[in-house]
Amino acid sequence: MKSPFPGMDPYIESCGLWEDFHGHLIERVYEQIAQAVPDRYFVRSRERSYQVLIESEGKTKKPFAPDVKITSPASGKKPKKKSGGVAVAQPTTENEPLSLRAFIAEEHREKFVEIYEDDPDYPEMRLVTTIEVLSPSNKRPGTEGWNEYHSKRYSALLGDVHLVEIDLLRGGRRPLMRDPWPNSPYVFLVGRSDQDLRCQVWRGYFDRPLPTLTVPLTRPDKDIPLNLQPLIDRVYQLGRYGHAINYSKPLKPPLRGAEATWVKEQLRQWQNAK
Repeated sequence: MKSPFPGMDPYIESCGLWEDFHGHLIERVYEQIAQAVPDRYFVRSRERSYQVLIESEGKTKKPFAPDVKITSPASGKKPKKKSGGVAVAQPTTENEPLSLRAFIAEEHREKFVEIYEDDPDYPEMRLVTTIEVLSPSNKRPGTEGWNEYHSKRYSALLGDVHLVEIDLLRGGRRPLMRDPWPNSPYVFLVGRSDQDLRCQVWRGYFDRPLPTLTVPLTRPDKDIPLNLQPLIDRVYQLGRYGHAINYSKPLKPPLRGAEATWVKEQLRQWQNAK
């Protein structure tokens, strides 16, 4: 079953399917790039991980982010606070139980793709390009996910590594730029190591196919085209998302104006054609 949207389906983010979608899209990106690069390049799927104490972000539920798991058991109850601001109640005798807060950490795992070159001038394979599909945790300022990703992002943009950044999430805050991002639901960025922080940015929408990006290699090798739309369509079909998504539910974040009207009409036509 095809998606009702010619471009990106916003319900994948809204209906709790992002974790599954993110992992399979990374696999498809890896396959397309690995088949296209010249022989002296090597494409690898990598992963970074970090742990976040749930209470440090004020969360009471498991967050909506790719590859997240609870690494410490939870008691399911919160300690009561007294008026004096003391979180742990002190017992009156040695025989009464103490009230202690459980340490509940979440381990975030975020996959990405890297392209290496077998360069005789370097003792080891040289990292040329990194390709990132942003996760919700990368778009929450002040969190470990934001800090981890932005540290890598700055290193790539200020160093000699090309950066391809794919943002298929409407929620959260986009990475920081000196110029304003375009007013489109989705954005795609290519930062070349030799262009002095000048990045190419493409727009992405629901109502039209997503653009074909260019993945830079080492000069004079030509860029590798990355056609996202067929990859997304394939993940949608294999995952049978059309059967799993409840398109009658309101989108989160909500749509307004012309976008909301278009989506409503598009879903009506899609339902009638089924």
